[in-house]
Amino acid sequence: MESGPAIFAGTVFALFGAGLLLWTGTRVAHRAPVAHGVHQTAAAALSTLAGFGALALAVWSFTRL
Repeated sequence: MESGPAIFAGTVFALFGAGLLLWTGTRVAHRAPVAHGVHQTAAAALSTLAGFGALALAVWSFTRL
């Protein structure tokens, strides 16, 4: 009964994390700002950390099945 919400949450976290990492990588590769008004290195590091954090939450959600 609880596997439905775990699958949904894991999928949402996985899509968000993968999308954030892809977007950050594309912005860094084109030397475009990742976040306006923030140093590019700090913004890239924090968004990468958030992307990997979301992927870790996705893995954790999928292990709860």
